[in-house]
Amino acid sequence: MPTIPSGAQVELMPEDSMKALEDKIDQLIELCAQLNRENRALKEENLNFQQERRDLIAKNDLARARVEATLQRLRSMEAAS
Repeated sequence: MPTIPSGAQVELMPEDSMKALEDKIDQLIELCAQLNRENRALKEENLNFQQERRDLIAKNDLARARVEATLQRLRSMEAAS
């Protein structure tokens, strides 16, 4: 416990003010915990969206390659006739 220098005046908080401060600190602690949980959930959701995006890009590239191959075959068939 800190010592009080001699000659210093100490002003004690009234009990109701101390209780209000304790309640506010408890609310802030709970808010911090809630925000941490939300942050973790959002980070996980972001990772899932990034993976989904990579998957969709890969599917799109595959579809594009198939369409291009089909068009090339059609051009070849047209040129042959």
